[in-house]
Amino acid sequence: MRATMGPRWHAYRVVPLLYVVIATAWLASLASTSPGAQNTAFDLAGNPVDPLKLAGGKIIVLVFVRTDCPVSNRYAPTIQKLSAEHEGKATFWLVYPSKSESAEVIRKHEQEYGYKIPALRDPHHVLVKESHVQITPEVAVFDANRHLVYHGRIDNLYEDIGRARSAATTQELEDAVAAAISGKSLNVSATHGVGCYISDVE
Repeated sequence: MRATMGPRWHAYRVVPLLYVVIATAWLASLASTSPGAQNTAFDLAGNPVDPLKLAGGKIIVLVFVRTDCPVSNRYAPTIQKLSAEHEGKATFWLVYPSKSESAEVIRKHEQEYGYKIPALRDPHHVLVKESHVQITPEVAVFDANRHLVYHGRIDNLYEDIGRARSAATTQELEDAVAAAISGKSLNVSATHGVGCYISDVE
């Protein structure tokens, strides 16, 4: 007669499986806090991504935003318009530098504002430092050779927090992308944005 498998046999199957799950989670935690992980940004699935290495000869535009920054949220239509206009020659990335904004929160933000641009989390501010930005929204434009050619505001719509013009009179981001595509130099390669400060302490 064939012996039946009782509760003890099931326990032997479940316990090792539980150890595997716990070990996997522990290793993932170690990976996220390892020195290597602290030198990269991540996509919303948690994979390490270096947008400059993925450039493929295109201009790279990093747009730094926060989900709770009203100034950067107001720029959503402008960011999407410029991304669409330069598709094929420049690749735009949204970069979320806040350590407290989860992938789920970012996905909700993208859906709310109709973003079609790929998003990255930059919890260790690797891209923040590489781009020399301090504010959301600020942008960084890298040429085809991965050289930083411009960083700063998108345009001069905002004079100060709470003080906006009826329309922007300068178009720094658009000028920087056009110059990078044509290989020309900019008269001004850096400006200071108006918005929400990117803090190292959260």
